[in-house]
Amino acid sequence: MKIPFSHISKSIVTTIVVTMLFSCESNMKDVQQIGVLQNQPVGEAKNINLKYTEAKDSIGKVIANLESPKMLDYSNRDFSFSEFPDGVRLSLYDENNQKNVVIADYGIVYNATDLIDLQGNVILITPQNDSLFAEQLYYDQKNEWLFSNLPVRLKSATANNGHGDIFDSDTKFKNYTILEGRGDMILKD
Repeated sequence: MKIPFSHISKSIVTTIVVTMLFSCESNMKDVQQIGVLQNQPVGEAKNINLKYTEAKDSIGKVIANLESPKMLDYSNRDFSFSEFPDGVRLSLYDENNQKNVVIADYGIVYNATDLIDLQGNVILITPQNDSLFAEQLYYDQKNEWLFSNLPVRLKSATANNGHGDIFDSDTKFKNYTILEGRGDMILKD
């Protein structure tokens, strides 16, 4: 009895397809596991106290200090970042060692851009006890600049109180702009 060639080729193709399906199943599980691992942090730290320094005349000077109860390290991502899910306190120092303090419920530091994204009940407090309240505030470490495109509220210890929709400032909070503003302001002649 002779088996037709088409029947043999169908059997061979079927065998190859079934073999590939069974072998791909274990590979698919491996691929899914890799995806899960890439979404997980590669490190976790508690009670973080990071100091950013600047060298002038071979003397290191602290220009910013970031503190948080918990940090998650996602340096395994293409666009790596560190996440601070339990809140963050950022102190920004001026040349006289006075500091502005920014407190937020949540923060992310993007490593490639040196941008810190502070979110949720963000409060900036100056040495003069002026306060800025926002839902989100960015700190550009390279340019030492703070900004937000969301509504902010300013409460001044001495003169100005107001609201605005866009905020832009140096880290010393001496040269700031609030656009689309409204509120009570005292102007000098």
